[in-house]
This record gives sequence, structure tokens and C-alpha cells, in this order.
Amino acid sequence: MEYFVAPDSIVRKIWGKADTVLFIFAGASAEFALNKAVDWLYFTGKLPSDPLGRLFSTVSYARQIVFAEYDQALFAIDKISSIHWAVEQKRAAQIPDWAYQDVLFMLIDYSIRAFELLERKLTPEEKEEAFDVFNRVGVRMGIGGLPTNFDSWQQMRQEHIQENLLSSDFTLDLYRQYKKHLGSGRFFILKKAQILVVPKRVNKLLKLGNLPIFTSAIITYKFLRLLKIENYLKNVILPEAYKPQIAALDTV
Repeated sequence: MEYFVAPDSIVRKIWGKADTVLFIFAGASAEFALNKAVDWLYFTGKLPSDPLGRLFSTVSYARQIVFAEYDQALFAIDKISSIHWAVEQKRAAQIPDWAYQDVLFMLIDYSIRAFELLERKLTPEEKEEAFDVFNRVGVRMGIGGLPTNFDSWQQMRQEHIQENLLSSDFTLDLYRQYKKHLGSGRFFILKKAQILVVPKRVNKLLKLGNLPIFTSAIITYKFLRLLKIENYLKNVILPEAYKPQIAALDTV
């Protein structure tokens, strides 16, 4: 049986644990709010009306691709392309390649950052593998100007972080929506989780600050995982509506 991502791939390990995926979600939710192309997500109205659902949808498609058989993964990628094509038709404009690249680059970067935060440092080969998986997604989607290896991706990633991010009215509105849908307590936790995983420029633009004490909380959480009681903590801090979806993320 052929898979888009090999069964023993580090990418499956990364995307097969709810904890890691939630930190990928936290990082992406921060950077989505700053991206210069976020107006495309506002065009449909889906992001401001249901920001958590919209971001979980992105995560869901990524996981389908990571764990599906080869043909099913291609079908999922093509469905993503068709959804974006429909939006472009409605707006009578084309989403720029750099905006597509930014989303792929986020998936690569936060996959690495989240896993290294919660588990261990990845080897150069494992980082290259993470890059390769999502780069192949971009190739299938027909995105132009993609990097050819991890080193060139790193350079492009830094350039995009400098050039394609800014704090705007969309940023402020999206964070208001996060707070509205999460509630004050969970919104506070989201922002502290973002501090731990986002690049420095993202932190600076969002003015997230620096809380070293939260790093201690991660150490404590890792200890709770060893004791197999971390689910009690997750049940307290996670929105009720998303608990089944988040529980289903644990596959390894």
C-alpha cells in the first residue's frame, strides 16, 4: 500500500499527537492574524465568524494528507485547490503564490517548533523530511516559486516573515474573535502558548511579551504526560465543542 507520507515518517509522529498539533494550531493562529493576505480569509466571512473552526479545518486537511493513502491524499490536496479556486472566482482575483507559500511554510515551521518544544530536537534529516512532505503538497497544488530543499526554505521563510507580516485592523479584529470564541481564560492560555512557539518577529508584532515562567509550565505538563494524567488538564482548558476533535488527533 502506497502512502503520501511513509508510516515511519517523523511527520506522522509530529501530527499524530494532539499536544503537538495544538501548538501548531497556536502558532498558526498567531501568524494568520498578521499575514498581509488575511483579507482573503475575511472575504468569505468564515474566519471572523468561526476562527477556531476555520483553523481546525486547515489542521484537519493537513492530517488527512499526512495519514491518508497516496490517492486519498492527492484527492484531499486537489479539494483544497478547488476550494481556493472557487474563492478566487467569486472575488475575481487570484491568491498570490507568496500567500500560498506562507501557509505551507507555517505548517513546516510550526511542525518543527511544536515537536521540539514538547519532545526533542529534530535531526537535519528529519527537518528535511518535514519540509519535503509539505513542499510536495505545494507542488501538487501548482504553487510557483517553491524552495527546493530545507536550506533554501529556511532563507525564504525568514524573508517571508520580514516582508509578509504586519499588524493591521484585521489582526486586532481576529484576536477579538479568538477571545470571544475561547473566553478570557482560554484566550490567555492561547497567547502564552503562542509565546513559546512563534518566531521573534511574530511575537514583536503581536506584543505577546515574554513569560519564562510559562516554560516551567511546559516542563510540568511533560511530567503529567509521563504520569498519563495530562488529559485531565486538557479537559479543563479546552473548549467543550472541540474536545472530540482534539481527542481524535491522538493517533500515535
